[in-house]
Amino acid sequence: MSPQQQVADFVVKVARDMGLALQAQVETSADGTRINLEGEGAEALLSRRGEGLQALQHIVDSAFRKLLGDERLLVDCMGFRRGKDNELRQMAKFLAEKAKTSGAEQNIGPLNAYERRLVHLAVAEIPGVTSESIGDAAVKTVTISATK
Repeated sequence: MSPQQQVADFVVKVARDMGLALQAQVETSADGTRINLEGEGAEALLSRRGEGLQALQHIVDSAFRKLLGDERLLVDCMGFRRGKDNELRQMAKFLAEKAKTSGAEQNIGPLNAYERRLVHLAVAEIPGVTSESIGDAAVKTVTISATK
């Protein structure tokens, strides 16, 4: 059994123990592996801005760190994170253009490491701007500035 399938089975078991009847679909792309959860009670993971989903992601990251190594594995539920990721990328691009035209630094955050990576990659697509993570601990702000 592949490591990705082991994670998918684990996530389904945790959801079952929570009283949720979810199915997991493993999707692999250039960005890494995504485990998509769907089914009865899935909304429970998405309440309070996806706190349950974030907690489940943290458990997976901790439990499977050695098995997965450097591989990126993301747990999603009903496309929630995919939608949030797209919103974050669009916001980063908007702020990058604003920094470029106004010359004023733009800030976005606080963001976790995964979210910061999305912002940095989105900003990197736009010539004439740079991004930098500022702050300490796991949650930092990203500053977007025009290059001189």
